[in-house]
Amino acid sequence: MLSFEEATQRLAPWAAPLPPTRVRLEDALDHVLAEDVASSLPLPPFDHSAMDGYAVAVADVAAGRPLPVRGEARTGHAPPALEPGTAMRIFTGAPVPSGADAVIMQERATRDGERVVFAAAPKLGDNIRRAGEDVASGEVVLRRGALLGPAQLSLLASVDRGSAMVHPAPRVVVVPTGDELRDPGSPPRPGSIPESNGYAIRAMAARAGAQARVVRPAKDELPAVRETLDRALDGADVVLTIGGVSVGDHDVVKEALERAGCALDAWKVAIRPGKPLVIGRRDRTLVLGLPGNPASAMVTFGIFGVPVLRAMRGEGDGALHPSRLPLASAVKNTPGRRPFLRATVSEGRVQCARNQSSGAASVMSQSNALVTLPADSEGAPEGALVDVIPFSEIGL
Repeated sequence: MLSFEEATQRLAPWAAPLPPTRVRLEDALDHVLAEDVASSLPLPPFDHSAMDGYAVAVADVAAGRPLPVRGEARTGHAPPALEPGTAMRIFTGAPVPSGADAVIMQERATRDGERVVFAAAPKLGDNIRRAGEDVASGEVVLRRGALLGPAQLSLLASVDRGSAMVHPAPRVVVVPTGDELRDPGSPPRPGSIPESNGYAIRAMAARAGAQARVVRPAKDELPAVRETLDRALDGADVVLTIGGVSVGDHDVVKEALERAGCALDAWKVAIRPGKPLVIGRRDRTLVLGLPGNPASAMVTFGIFGVPVLRAMRGEGDGALHPSRLPLASAVKNTPGRRPFLRATVSEGRVQCARNQSSGAASVMSQSNALVTLPADSEGAPEGALVDVIPFSEIGL
């Protein structure tokens, strides 16, 4: 069996960003930027008014002295020059006319026909937003590696970018296997169970930024699994199989992968829950064969697959980054395999669940973290600092 560290090293070559592609801004949400972006124009692009009011020359204004109103400045239009000794009506966002050096808000003005009186003289630059005061022309506004959310997309549009160079979402195909599987909500048959792992693994992959889909479960028959895998491997960046990777008479996934042209690097890892794990490849497609028990499938994919998917999309380095927290109560461990214990973090301490069965799906839904100990550890006492991996880091 490989150690956890050795299995992680086998996956390291895959933990690299996919080749970048250019997409429209409307398609760039939640992608990772693959280039530095510099603004080709200042932001704002021109001096404009921050208020509805009147554009004036400060030297022309005195409290209580009326000025004639000449012309209008509004958004989307170039205004005429301000005539000396006059005021110009101006609206928020409109370009400041040449000759004006302040804007007086309309609440401080009294309009009488074509004349206006101001309550007080303005200061130079009042209520004017200067060109380039937010972003200078040529300034880098977003760095490579930035996650593109709504604010970042708005900024790109503001600096006149209609597209972005990003790392694409990894294409993931999830392949559940097993004669016993049926659709949730479908009529039960003897010995059948609802297929549940596909929902969890697809959702975890999607949370990691992948474009994931689940195919119909394949029967525990070599031709059926081989046919399903051939279709899944075509055009995918990652194929995830669930179940059938142990050593039973009906565990045919390993052989089906080999017959489909996959080179297999590993199929056992010294962890708990888990152990059965296929790591392989076909050309540029990564293959992970996950165990079939719910907790085993989710934990195994979370600690090995999710970090790699995040690295593929340009986010993260493909490694886990645990924090250290004290145990709320003692835990025991049987040395030999590195444990990943389902746990709950609350008020700065971590409590491991009593039921650590690999088939306990309910425990996964009630937990929010994993506690991991060294493989040779016999446990840890209450208060001991242990490595804690939040579920949020592994897509759960």
